Amino acid sequence: MNRTRLLDRFLQYVQIDTTASETSETYPSSPGQLEIGRLLVDQMQAMGIADAVQDEFGIVVGTIPGNVSAPTIAFNSHVDTAPETTGKNVKPNVIEDFDGNDIVLSADPTKIIAAATCAELPAAKGKTIITTDGTTLLGGDDKAGVAIIMEVANVLLENPDVKHGPVRVFFTCDEEVGHGVDHVDIAAIDAVACYNFDGGGQGDIDVETFSADMALVTFTGVNIHPAIAKDKMVSAIRAMGLFLAELPADLSPERTDGRDGFLHPYVIEGGVAEAKLKVLIRDFDTAKLPEHAAVLQAAAEKVRQAIAGIEVNIEIVEQYRNMADGLGKEPRAVEYAADAHEALGLPYEKTIVRGGTDGSRLTELGLPTPNLSSGQHNIHSPLEWACLDEMLVAVDVGVEIVKRWAK
Repeated sequence: MNRTRLLDRFLQYVQIDTTASETSETYPSSPGQLEIGRLLVDQMQAMGIADAVQDEFGIVVGTIPGNVSAPTIAFNSHVDTAPETTGKNVKPNVIEDFDGNDIVLSADPTKIIAAATCAELPAAKGKTIITTDGTTLLGGDDKAGVAIIMEVANVLLENPDVKHGPVRVFFTCDEEVGHGVDHVDIAAIDAVACYNFDGGGQGDIDVETFSADMALVTFTGVNIHPAIAKDKMVSAIRAMGLFLAELPADLSPERTDGRDGFLHPYVIEGGVAEAKLKVLIRDFDTAKLPEHAAVLQAAAEKVRQAIAGIEVNIEIVEQYRNMADGLGKEPRAVEYAADAHEALGLPYEKTIVRGGTDGSRLTELGLPTPNLSSGQHNIHSPLEWACLDEMLVAVDVGVEIVKRWAK
């Protein structure tokens, strides 16, 4: 593999603004996602992936032809970055031979990456890490994964002695706003398994994610001038407040960890006449999602009984399902990822994710897709950083996985 090439590509990718938007009416939701996709197609074709193409939805697909008869597998990452922190004008800072100490970010000295809040930082001593300048996120989620997969492709094409079947590479858009797989043609990918490089650190094989729904709760009241409101006004805002007070505190993200599920109110908008609330519903046990939704319905009924004239409507929107529900249909997907780490003498852990990835939806749609580490840390934040050495390890793991499927 080529360390310099991997780093140069990563730095090139993160400087393209691909921030996803929840309010955009286009797909992908930001023009930078189309820009990086065009760049990836050019780079893939230059390295010898003749069929590399970007479709109308910004999805990039290309194939590394096999040199032995073996099942087709796929690698995937997403090109967009999270909207919580801007990804415009990213100025990456490369630190060689990192000393392991706290890092004061160059453009905002109030932003400090500290071991006290990031336990992985001291372990990166002596390695090469990339940080932000403190004014933007970095975009390691998931441009680290994109760079890793591109380097895997280069390694396979430059080393014909590495035996492998066909390898499909595809990059998706708008994963950060829940639409990464909306336009993926699973039949066209035509692979028995896929590996999503979208995990943190090193050595994790994510084999479970949350199952997820979203509840849209609409409170409809009656607005009138407050001077004449007695016995006439019905406040949707006060109804929402009562609804929120009815939700169990021990069923919140702030009070749960491990395999616990939760209800998470996260968006509020509206006024006296109408107010809307979005609530995330999460659990590793898919069967428990209706139980959590029933808690919301019970709270809504309490509000109806307490406030005459209020209307409360709850709409449940399915989002994604625990990848464990589908990975069992192709056990080799996880088995060969574990074998790859063992063959390289690398420690690994089969882990659970208190969230979701494109792999959750891909698995649900019939393409078993465990999630693998890609050297990301402190994601979605100006304190984000990535570790080049961990990205290089991920390249080794990807190449070794390909070899497992060819045996």
